[in-house]
This record gives sequence, C-alpha cells and structure tokens, in this order.
Amino acid sequence: MREDIIYGRNPVMEAIRSGRDINKIFIANDLKDNIFSIAREQNIIVIKVDRRKLDKITGSENHQGIAASISPHRYYELDEILSDAASKDEEPFLMLLDELTDDNNLANIIRTANAFGVHGIIIPKRNSASLNAVVAKRSAGAIEYVKVARVTNLGRTIDELKQQKFWVYCADSKAKDEIQDIRFDGPVAVVIGSEGYGVGKLVRDKCDYMISIPIKGRVSSINAASAAAVIAYEISKQRTKK
Repeated sequence: MREDIIYGRNPVMEAIRSGRDINKIFIANDLKDNIFSIAREQNIIVIKVDRRKLDKITGSENHQGIAASISPHRYYELDEILSDAASKDEEPFLMLLDELTDDNNLANIIRTANAFGVHGIIIPKRNSASLNAVVAKRSAGAIEYVKVARVTNLGRTIDELKQQKFWVYCADSKAKDEIQDIRFDGPVAVVIGSEGYGVGKLVRDKCDYMISIPIKGRVSSINAASAAAVIAYEISKQRTKK
C-alpha cells in the first residue's frame, strides 16, 4: 500500500484530530511535546528517531522534529462536494484553479478555503500542483478539512456546473467589474489562474463574468493565493450579511 509522509507539528496534529488513517509517527529523540502522549492515546505507533533520520524520511530539514506516515490524501468527486454543501443547507461555493502549479499557492488557497467557507477546490489532473507533503505542511493542517476534486477537463467541469445553475466568475486583474460591486448570489464558482499566465482562454471563455480586485498600490496585481483570499472573503462577507 502506498504511503505519504507529512511533517511539521500542525499538519501531524490536525491529521490526528481529523481521524486520518495514520500508520506511524516519527518523533525526534530530543523533542519534548505532548503530541507523543496524544498519539499514544489514539493507539498510533510512535517511533523515536534522530533528526538526521527525519531529514531523510521527509526530504527536508524543516520538519520540526515530527513526521507521520499516512495513507495518501483522498481526492473527492464533484458530487461529494456538492452533497456536502447541501447537507449544510448552504449555497455551494467552489474555487477552480486553472493550471496553478506552485505548491505554496495551493497550500495557501486551501487555508483560505477552510477559513472562508469554500466547500471545495477543483484542480486539473495535469499541469497542476497536487496534494503532496509540501502542500500538507504549508497548509498548516487545513488540508485535512478541505475537499479537493481533480478533474480531467476544467472546461467540461464548468459546463457541468452551469447545468446545475452555478454562476462562474473568472478572476482577471483587467476586468472592469470589481468584486465589491458584484452580488454573489446562488451557487458560485470562482476560477483562479496560474501564477504566470492567468486563466487560459478556453477556460476563460466558459465563464459568465470577469471580476477584478481593486488595487490602490503601484503594483497592478497580486498573486493567485492572495487574490483567492480577497475574493473568498468578499463572498463570505456577503453571505454572512444575508
């Protein structure tokens, strides 16, 4: 059975709290942390190793003295994400990431999704960052609580969402319509583009609206993760007021 390695205190702690299937936890010999007793209470195997061994296990020196062997992060089906929103009696709110390849940005968008009520993230199977150990670490445990679907064709997925009465918005720094002037009613999907090229034309042409974030500084744009956070906050704020 394939195993994944996650590392860092927060990712491992959240994996325990969320009930993830953890095979074993590796803790540095010199680490003094209550995570050891918490893991033992959950009947999780705990192995003490030296830090050089942890460096090899994780492929990083930034492990904070702890790592865990877990089953691979599961990708959800779109229907599962929509069912989850329906079970909460909430209008679904999705984020679609078009060829976003930077692990840091994906991790930060996962944290944003967890913070602002995004029901799920959709990524393409190709040319995209994935749910790997780096993303798990940098999401600070949020990866355990956000559903991510991986699809073959993002354009076809947008067509499917439209059939289910979604409004699909494309983030574009040059768009005339700014987010504070939009009413994000009903089922909403927001498309965020790649770091260097934005949203591709084929996907862009499928969207209902182009939306932008008002920028007051001299730099005319912000990165993908920052854009996702600002847009998600605006939608969350509108829904909270309702």
